[in-house]
Amino acid sequence: MTQQAVSRRVRSIFVSDLHLGMRGAKAEELCAFLLSHEAEHLFLVGDIVDGWKLRKRWIWPEIYNRFVMLLIRLADRGTRVIILPGNHDAFLHRFAGVSFGRIEVHERFLHASADGRRYLVLHGDQFDGVVSQYEWLSRLGHWAYGWALLLNRPINGLRRLCGLGAWSLSRWGKQRVKQIGGIKNWFAEALAREAAEAGADGVICGHIHIAEMHEDFGLAYLNCGDWVEAGTAIVEGLDGTFELVNWRASEFGADHEVNLFPEVPSHA
Repeated sequence: MTQQAVSRRVRSIFVSDLHLGMRGAKAEELCAFLLSHEAEHLFLVGDIVDGWKLRKRWIWPEIYNRFVMLLIRLADRGTRVIILPGNHDAFLHRFAGVSFGRIEVHERFLHASADGRRYLVLHGDQFDGVVSQYEWLSRLGHWAYGWALLLNRPINGLRRLCGLGAWSLSRWGKQRVKQIGGIKNWFAEALAREAAEAGADGVICGHIHIAEMHEDFGLAYLNCGDWVEAGTAIVEGLDGTFELVNWRASEFGADHEVNLFPEVPSHA
């Protein structure tokens, strides 16, 4: 039996890296998360659709249609929906500057928070040297990531038999590679510089699937993480404060069932 989601009113929600079309995409969880919040702005910060996977094999279950319909309903009821293309949904770049009602597509966006600070919002793949210079290597890594997701299932089956908790081979591998090579810090520093040059007080991005918030490079760096494994998002409160939310670890996380089509509150 489905339950009505508990609603929390916020100013802005930032999510990235849903990778629709990839095994492990959690569209239903994201719908549940969005329905648990009333937001004035919703930013989809790249790689929402995985064009690399869909070109090889078309996987589009009904829940993906419901996710798209939910976005349309939220926009119709007053939420400003802003889509920023990533490297996996690069086909959306051709629509940059186009608005479909309250659904807009932008290459990058300068967001003013409730307390007057400005944040540069973009996916961030432009600042990943592997993606920009060696696309074949990035595709190889994505292929390996997909296989690691498949191996997670038998590994966690064995761990449950041994009384151990869940563990992610794919997530461990991805974080390990980025940390050993210093890629995570290079990426954050490059984005911080770009935000500073844009006159912003911080940057909000995705791409590397590592959710974090810090000011290690002189201004605010906020990474949304991903919705393949982590289920994380950046949320701006009504007062302009930002927090990193882990939906799966929350009270209304992965096992919380919701009606995907309740009355969506109006913010207009």
